[in-house]
Amino acid sequence: MSEKTWTIKELLSVTITFLEEKEIPDPRLSAEILLAHQLGLERIDLYLQFDRPLNRSEVDGYRALIRRRLQREPVQYITGRQEFWSLTFEVGPRALIPRPETELLIEQLSQTVREDKAQGADYSPFTVLDLGTGSGAIAVAVASEFSQASVWASDISQGAIDQAVSNAKRHGLEERIRFLVGDLFEPAKSLNLWFDFILTNPPYVTAEEYELLPPEIKAFEPRIALNGHQNGLFYIDRIIREAPDLLTEGGRLLMEMDPRQVPRVLKSIAEQGGYQGRTVVRDYHQRDRIVMLQKTHVN
Repeated sequence: MSEKTWTIKELLSVTITFLEEKEIPDPRLSAEILLAHQLGLERIDLYLQFDRPLNRSEVDGYRALIRRRLQREPVQYITGRQEFWSLTFEVGPRALIPRPETELLIEQLSQTVREDKAQGADYSPFTVLDLGTGSGAIAVAVASEFSQASVWASDISQGAIDQAVSNAKRHGLEERIRFLVGDLFEPAKSLNLWFDFILTNPPYVTAEEYELLPPEIKAFEPRIALNGHQNGLFYIDRIIREAPDLLTEGGRLLMEMDPRQVPRVLKSIAEQGGYQGRTVVRDYHQRDRIVMLQKTHVN
């Protein structure tokens, strides 16, 4: 008896139902992205080719991908890709998967540069540090967006830096970004570097919340990129204290954080001093997400 010949529509339908029964998050999204990846198509192409019959090799390959998803491996790690700032990035367990909310750092940088230029600021060139670069998403996005920017990217993980370098090469920007390995600001300090902007998405998950993260995150994404220790503010507090030593006069620090951490961070800044201005940016769900601080000008 011959084996059943599956069409795209039939295979998607049975796979979505199967993933739902196994309580896999976003079953339709997972099924569609993985089938499109297996067939070398865009997701929209699946709908345009619903009646296309699939050969045994295509079906077997897809089933292997679904088995990985059943182990709760993130779809992005299975495909090895993630979109960020309309650019495609190579992703894997060496670095955190870039999230849409992190694009707000680039948006706020763009807005700030435009506003400063309107007030007569000279931004040719200007220097940017992507602190804790991970996959290199922020650094590559900045370099692609601003031809006049001198971009640096640092991370404590050599594996993350290797992935960031690969992504810079992917977009032809390896000559525009300089990479440093080390703990927070240490490699930049050793080179006596100064920056007009420091952008960072530091680890800010509390130790308690880390234990409750879904398997897609806890079992696969690097703990070092997520765990902000007891109250989630270990790295954020360090960055706030140390950043003024590397910012130019009037330079800005832009940080992503949990919305619940923003009030405490703002209180800490007010008590500490060293910054003359602060801006809070809301995310796409209208929650406080980005805090931008401007270093105090020296009179």
